[in-house]
Amino acid sequence: MASQPQPQLPLFYRNLVPLNTEMHGSWGLKPRTDLAFARDTHAVPITVDEFALAQRFYPIVFGTDEVPVPLALVGLREGENLFIEPDGQWRPRAYVPAYIRRHPFMLARLQPDAQVLSLVFDDSWGLVAEDGEQKLFDGTEPSELTKGILKFCEEFEAAVARTRGFMEELNRLGLLMDGEASIQNPDMPEPAKFSGFRMVNEKKLQNIRGDHARKMVQNGMMGLIYAHLFSLGQMRELFADMQARAAA
Repeated sequence: MASQPQPQLPLFYRNLVPLNTEMHGSWGLKPRTDLAFARDTHAVPITVDEFALAQRFYPIVFGTDEVPVPLALVGLREGENLFIEPDGQWRPRAYVPAYIRRHPFMLARLQPDAQVLSLVFDDSWGLVAEDGEQKLFDGTEPSELTKGILKFCEEFEAAVARTRGFMEELNRLGLLMDGEASIQNPDMPEPAKFSGFRMVNEKKLQNIRGDHARKMVQNGMMGLIYAHLFSLGQMRELFADMQARAAA
């Protein structure tokens, strides 16, 4: 099947091609040398499965779209990822979101009414190529590498579905509000303010009905909410990193 450029592609993806034996039977995957493709973004989508790890490194906020998604803030200014080093590597020992690790692969519907998701890849980055060392097929069958990639993408989609349910419940309970971070810098007369995201309203959470609260504790939702709230303290760390990078 020929490459079909699409008008609205997910973050980091520029052109999606279905992986198949007819066209890519002898192709392979080249080793990834860096994550520089993520250099120009300040927010990366994450799933609820990642909250426990991500909150140790990033503020977890929610987008402002009609159907918001959780986002790990990797910077505080548009187009600036503070976790990408000058050599294109991710900051050592920091958690790398699954959304980034699955690139250049993902699952997609080849037709709008398709019931099954197919494995596709972005051919514009040159990581999947005829001269790739790690082969994607053994004859007409997917290689162990491809099976592992497919499994990772399937698990990611399952986590996306769980995340969607979490966000729908937050909306149903009316717990989201417009967020703003105010950070005082000793060198500035006025605090720096950052907005353009949504967050959980703690006052509404504290006053939620008892039966709703018990259900949220039992299904794990309350733990996710507090991981999000605790993570907001990372805003100060990001601000300090931004200031240090600007000074350098």
